[in-house]
Amino acid sequence: MSHGAATAPVEPADHAHEHPSDRKYIEIAIILTIITLVEVAIYYIEWMHDSGVLVPTLFVLSIAKFVTVVGYYMHLKFDDPRFLYIFAGGLVIALAVIGALYALFTTHRIGYSFGLL
Repeated sequence: MSHGAATAPVEPADHAHEHPSDRKYIEIAIILTIITLVEVAIYYIEWMHDSGVLVPTLFVLSIAKFVTVVGYYMHLKFDDPRFLYIFAGGLVIALAVIGALYALFTTHRIGYSFGLL
């Protein structure tokens, strides 16, 4: 039943943002390819294995690729900021658990010589 009052169509809030163009996606793909090529190249540099720099360097490059993929290809950069907080919170918790386990296993050696084998 109409009561004579015309109602305007409701516009969705904050959905007016523009997603990247095809060109931007291609640029991001090229950047990701270059980062991957750098990762593969540094794996073959011998002094990085011996100096202990290899794993942290690969870790930083992987985080850069991860943030790029999540931000652009999963559109997290353009969505509601609450999604970013939820995603980043889970990532921080996961990294904290990995760091705690690494610290635990490098500082407390467990001897499994119980004679069970």
